Order: sequence, then C-alpha cells, then structure tokens
Amino acid sequence: MDAKEQNEEMPRSRMDQLFALAEEHDGLLTSREARAAGIQDSVLVRLAQRGRLERMTRGVYRIAHYPADRLAQYREAVLWAKASQGPECIALSHETALVLYGISDANPSRVSLTVPTSARLRRKRPEWVAIHRANLSPQDIGEYEGLPVTTVSRSVMDVLLATHRTDVARQSIRDAVREGLLNSREANSLRRTIARTSSVPSSSTNGSQVKVHEAATN
Repeated sequence: MDAKEQNEEMPRSRMDQLFALAEEHDGLLTSREARAAGIQDSVLVRLAQRGRLERMTRGVYRIAHYPADRLAQYREAVLWAKASQGPECIALSHETALVLYGISDANPSRVSLTVPTSARLRRKRPEWVAIHRANLSPQDIGEYEGLPVTTVSRSVMDVLLATHRTDVARQSIRDAVREGLLNSREANSLRRTIARTSSVPSSSTNGSQVKVHEAATN
C-alpha cells in the first residue's frame, strides 16, 4: 500500500470535516450540516469553548480565524434561517438585494430575508435580520455568488411597496439597465407597474402582508 492509499484510508479529523463543510459558505456551517456529517452538537460546543469555532448565532458557527469576505453576514443570515429544519424557499430581498446587485446607494441597518408566509422560524432572530413574509415563486429567486436573492424586478417592487419610495425604485431601474441587469423591455414594464401601484398600501407583491423586523420566535 503506497502513501496515497494510506492517507485515503486514514480517518479525517473533526476539524477537517468541518472545514470541508464550511468551505462552501466561506467558513460558515450549521449544526444541522454537522449532524448530517455525523458530528454531534456537543462536539461543536466543545470546539467553540476551545476557540476552534466561533458561535455566530444559534445553530450557525464559523471556523475560527477563517478569512471573512464582504458577503459573510449575508451568508450567515441565510444559514440562520435554514438552520434546524428551517424553510428552504428563502431569499435575500428588498434593500439588501438591491445593494448586492450594486443598484442602490442604500445602507440598510438590517439584512432583509423573505421567507414563506407559513414558515416557522424556531430559532431566535438576530437583531440585525429583518424578516419579510411572502410566497416566492422560482421565477422570483435568482443567485448572487451562491446566495439566493430575489430578482432585480422583484426586489425593486418589494422596496417600492414596503417604502413607497418611487425615487429609489426608479433609480434602481436606471442603474440596473446601465449594469445590464435589466433590458429595456423589462425596465419599461417595471416603470409602468410603478406608475400603477405607487399609491397601493404596503404589502408584498403577491398580496401577502409583509412583517418587517418580525418578532423573534424560539
């Protein structure tokens, strides 16, 4: 048996397993993912006590000293919502989505997430996460560097209906066209929709009421 075969048969350390899980999310992992890999919650707790892991929010950990990137907080928000059997059909949305696309100068204090209207988020909500409820269709969700994000069109309308800021919506459309994220037909359709709905009371685009900064649920 050569050295390569010996290495392949050697059991991987717990940290090696956790590193493999965390690579997909830039150093972040959930206790749910760890359990699926055969690593119990008690092991994560001990590693956190030893400084090998950092507990970010309940059910979400970061590999200690793993270099964080500019999207780390967004990834943490998504993992938090999906932790412990959380809803799968979620997306970063509203002002957060516009910022990710680079078509807004907004600097929101919270990361906006849209989850299904019937979703039960069992874990305490971090104060920096804002929950919006709506039943997104697959056509409403895109991807940005591996993150689920509402599409440009959906994001613009969500912000308009939640804030009534037609100036922000129109500016985002102009920037999206300039960046090649919307074509002229899509932009014109959005502008017509804005003209028709700018006076409609705040709600989600599918008629579901939006709960912003939803109270934490345990």
